[in-house]
This record gives sequence, structure tokens and C-alpha cells, in this order.
Amino acid sequence: MPHTLTAAIRHEADVRKSRFLALAAPIESPEAAQAFLETSRDLQATHNCWAWRYGSHYRFSDDGEPGGTAGRPILQAIESQGYDRVAVLVIRWFGGIKLGTGGLARAYGGTVAECLRLADRVELREECQVLCDCPYADMDRVQARLLAAGARIEHAEFDGRGVLWRLLVARADVAALEALYTDQTRGQGEWCVLEADGGPAA
Repeated sequence: MPHTLTAAIRHEADVRKSRFLALAAPIESPEAAQAFLETSRDLQATHNCWAWRYGSHYRFSDDGEPGGTAGRPILQAIESQGYDRVAVLVIRWFGGIKLGTGGLARAYGGTVAECLRLADRVELREECQVLCDCPYADMDRVQARLLAAGARIEHAEFDGRGVLWRLLVARADVAALEALYTDQTRGQGEWCVLEADGGPAA
């Protein structure tokens, strides 16, 4: 089962007078990965090399280092430790001694591997989306019970009757949460599990 980071982390290493600073963070989307990289890069540094993975999507960059010596080793360090939904930026300040292609790959990959080894991790749950509604009179109570049971509210839409929630729910917990929701709404609520394409589950 893949893991992600519980919080952002940093780790610094010196390799033959070059300084390497690895910054790693959990991400909620590919767009969030790019935003993290944009806000974290140091334009005064020699290189800002990076990689991220989000499910089947991934990107990496050598940022001017010889091809294959930075971005790919960073991505391999992410994957070899079983991480997903993680972005890593490695900022390098050149110290005057060339490391060679093998030395660069070891320095980038090793700095990231140590950074991720030191990090706190959490197992990623396979999640699905659920649409459900609730009248205003029951909203606070039902919301508290759903959140306590592990659901996350992704979106809320209000109308004259009450609220329509779009929840993120661990797939393994869907049946138990539906039973809880049905009980809390006395069978009056609508519960619809959505598939990846946004349509209702068959």
C-alpha cells in the first residue's frame, strides 16, 4: 500500500563542497505539486531540480544538470520508498568541485532518500466520492458523526431545504458510513456513490 507524507520536511547534505537542500511535501493534485515547486524554488541557487508523483502521473526536471542525473534519481527515491502524492525539490548550490554524472545522481538520489526516510508517513486510502444531502435541522449532528467516522467534506452546496455534500470516503468504509448516514437521517437522506468519471456507481 503506498504512503504519503504527513507534513512537509527538509533535509540538507553537503557533497564535496556543493550544498543540497531537499524539500518534500504531500500534494493533493498535480497542480498542487507545481504550485509547491514554484513557491519553494530558490532562483539564486545553481539548480532547482525536482520530481513528483501523483497516482499514475509524474514529472521530473534536471534544471540544467546533465540529463538523467537529478530529476530521475529524485523520482526513483520517491518510488523506491513506496511514496505517492509527494513532490520533492532539491536545491543545489555549486561548491566549485564537479561531481561527474554518477556523483550527481548519487548526491540527488541519496539526499532525497534520506529526507524521505526521516519523514513521518501515512498510508494512502483508496477513496471514492459520495453525494449525500441533509436538512438544516440535522446538519450539525450528521456532519459531526460523518467526520468522526473518517469522511472528508470536499464540497458543500446549500439550498432552501438543507445541504448537499460531496464527501471523500475510504472505499472500505462506504457501507458502514452509509448505514450510519441512513440511521442519522432516519432513512430520509440520499446517498449516492460516484465513480471516477463522476457518474453514479452501477
